Amino acid sequence: MANTIQAIRGMNDLLPEQSPAWQQVEAVIRRVAASYGYSEIRMPVLESTQLFKRSIGEVTDIVEKEMYTFDDRNGESVTLRPEGTASCVRAGNQHGLLYNQIQRLWYMGPMFRYERPQKGRYRQFHQFGIETFGLESADADAEVILLSARLWREFGIADQVELQLNSLGSNEARTNYRDALKNYLSDYISELDEDSKRRLESNPLRILDSKDENTQKILEGAPSLSEYWDAESKEHFEQLTARLEAAGISYTLNERLVRGLDYYNRTVFEWVTTALGAQGTVCAGGRYDGLVEQLGGKATPAVGFAMGMERLVLLLQEQEKLTPRRVVDAYLMPLGEEAELNAPRIAEQLRNELPELRLVSHCGGGSMKKQMKKADKSGAEVALIIGADEIAQQQVTVKPLRTAEEQQTLGWQALIEYLQPMTRG
Repeated sequence: MANTIQAIRGMNDLLPEQSPAWQQVEAVIRRVAASYGYSEIRMPVLESTQLFKRSIGEVTDIVEKEMYTFDDRNGESVTLRPEGTASCVRAGNQHGLLYNQIQRLWYMGPMFRYERPQKGRYRQFHQFGIETFGLESADADAEVILLSARLWREFGIADQVELQLNSLGSNEARTNYRDALKNYLSDYISELDEDSKRRLESNPLRILDSKDENTQKILEGAPSLSEYWDAESKEHFEQLTARLEAAGISYTLNERLVRGLDYYNRTVFEWVTTALGAQGTVCAGGRYDGLVEQLGGKATPAVGFAMGMERLVLLLQEQEKLTPRRVVDAYLMPLGEEAELNAPRIAEQLRNELPELRLVSHCGGGSMKKQMKKADKSGAEVALIIGADEIAQQQVTVKPLRTAEEQQTLGWQALIEYLQPMTRG
């Protein structure tokens, strides 16, 4: 007997009993994105490796350690996308969507990173992203943050998340700060953790979010990023915080928040939670004004965010905030040959009248007892029973499966009225 083939580690199946929760989350996301005037874009999962080396940065952990990269049959290096922003910019450039235009785009789909699987984090994971192009003012930054805040309110977890905010300043300010931080840390190089030692030359700003306690103590005496902000970046940040405060959005200034991708400038933010154990990020983003040009387009300001769907679903489940609609509303039971013959017609008539009704028709015959067992197992709210008598009278017997209500036999119009509320969830 052949060995059973298993899924690749870190790449999980989403089973039928799990998918309704995801559908509920996705429906909220689609509704909120649409309410802000954002349009969906869908990009391929496979891109040229250069796209991510040029956007994310060759010396980042993602590019160095985590990407699924291989040569295709033409000998070209391709990569399963590790994040969505670079792909979105590539698509925008390629199709002429960005130059001298304002675009509000969103996407949702699988991403791939070869990292150690852990709770809510997998090698194939799903991401929802928002990207705004063509607006350089602080009100665009405020809009994407307000959109994310609305999502938390819609999901009922606004009290479970905290907004952390920072500014990286201009590219020049960031470079000046990078040099100052590097000079400071050079005096402590022997005391740094191994990752931080490696990053000191390649990407010293990443040391700021080191999880090593000793490194964090060393950083307490480090120069502050805000000391290096240029005047325009400072004004931009003040305008952003003023708008957030006016909208009632509370935040914490976190000067060690830098984000792990090279393309960010000015605003960076994260929504964090402790509801999943240790503090974890559930949404992150910021401004990336140089990326469009970096990837071959015309200079275009941009700001956006992304959130991991697995962590979000897990958070909502643990907070018992998900009440997905049942998969089956009604289970049609034909008893006898005549009823079996007419069952498909009746089922289709019901679907015509009630397009949102989730109706399963029993297949394979069997006794009433056997069919009732299957009806119960389906999770349906009611069983719809048709036999020779019901066919003759053009009626259907309705038997509630989840309450103690008595069954009743209804004519067609009365049946439609009875089932109507079920279609609303």
